[in-house]
Amino acid sequence: MKPFFASRRKVPDAHPAFVGLTVTHICLGDARTRAAVHLRGSFRAGRMPLVCLAGYHRNMSDFTNFVTYFHRLGSGDWPIVLIDLPGRGRADDRPREIQYSTLADAADVADLLFALGIGRAIVLGQGHGGQVAMALAAQHPLLVGGTVLVDAGPVTDSRGIVRLRNNLAHVESLRGAKAVANGFRRMLGGDYPGHSEAELDALALRSHWFDKRGRARPLFDPRLLDQIKDISFDDILVAQWPLYDALTCAPLMVLRTQLTDQLRRETFDEMVRRRPEAVALTIAGQGSPALFDQQPEIEAIAGFVFALGGTRRRAA
Repeated sequence: MKPFFASRRKVPDAHPAFVGLTVTHICLGDARTRAAVHLRGSFRAGRMPLVCLAGYHRNMSDFTNFVTYFHRLGSGDWPIVLIDLPGRGRADDRPREIQYSTLADAADVADLLFALGIGRAIVLGQGHGGQVAMALAAQHPLLVGGTVLVDAGPVTDSRGIVRLRNNLAHVESLRGAKAVANGFRRMLGGDYPGHSEAELDALALRSHWFDKRGRARPLFDPRLLDQIKDISFDDILVAQWPLYDALTCAPLMVLRTQLTDQLRRETFDEMVRRRPEAVALTIAGQGSPALFDQQPEIEAIAGFVFALGGTRRRAA
């Protein structure tokens, strides 16, 4: 007999990347799987919460810097929801008979908003999280009051998928703490040039933890990688422009990191051409995921959010 509730991956207590990010677990539509949600700010009426969705295999720790700086702006208590979707971070994995998909993730976000009593939200999605935002707008346009896409669009670059898969397979094969640390530094150094070894080591802890033997253990369900195992460098993935067009239900902001291999420049330019009124910005000197460690992009996003919420930003 199969267990009714999905099993949880091991995540060490007091994992450094999750310090300050306490979570509540909320059951989703299938009742067997729970997402992990971190709430910050005041959820009083009159302000649309900002809901943050991380990349394909990533989790809410990618928004740590963003939330810290964002709350120095505006009223200081703007409502923010950070979500670990199934298979990521501290959420449950999906049951083995249920496949991971963008549409399933979007349905889960809708379930979470309903459970939290949020009738309309601004959605900030990085990479896969942005694709989930597009699917959410297609399924539930009234839930979306605005969208911020970061390295996300209707066409995913196959080169980024292959590099991600190969890099993660490589670090998993390494043995010994020194070899693993050096492997992560080489993997991350190309996306974040100029960052110190200590900074790169901290970034590695956003996607993995390390056991007593020094081996890297993922903070995500390995089945996520099984679903991209057959993609090749020269594959042309099907464009989903109708999903992008669903975002016309609300104001839009689009950002692209300068060094990303997830979103081609020509795709980004076409996104801007189709939505000329959208706020567009390039984040210099880094790749995916965006670190949100630079003032200009955080202030730009905050200005977009506060304008939609009808609240002026106070001086930092």
